[in-house]
Amino acid sequence: MTAPGTGDERALLTGTLALLRHAVLRKAEGLSGEQARWTPDGGLLPLIGIIYHLAHVEWRWASGILLGQEVSRSEEEFKAPGVSLADAIALYRTRADETDRAVAGFDSLDELLTTAWGQPVDVRWVLVHLIQETARHAGHADATRELLDGKKG
Repeated sequence: MTAPGTGDERALLTGTLALLRHAVLRKAEGLSGEQARWTPDGGLLPLIGIIYHLAHVEWRWASGILLGQEVSRSEEEFKAPGVSLADAIALYRTRADETDRAVAGFDSLDELLTTAWGQPVDVRWVLVHLIQETARHAGHADATRELLDGKKG
């Protein structure tokens, strides 16, 4: 899977985000529920917590900022209590689809929105922010998986 390099900015940004989402989900392939909840020493998150948190990040930015709905934040999303790995993955995929549909609904990436803290941002900024957040956690997932069972890549 590669991000498109067609000169279409929207396709490049959404393709890059899709590539990073895929990288995060690949880190959970073949894991048991117990392995997905394994937490490395030093404060890293378990893989299920990374996936569940990213689902909530997409929800906050797509539903909250792009669509203007009320959203919330909880530290519990980093632990995914009572959530199976399959359910966390399904939620992340659903939220990713919702983000993609919300972005597609804007005529221009230049359209201005307002964050919860009152800062104006455009749709492009939201996509770049989601790319940054997902990339950070993709690296985090790489480290967690390698520490768990040595799997790299």
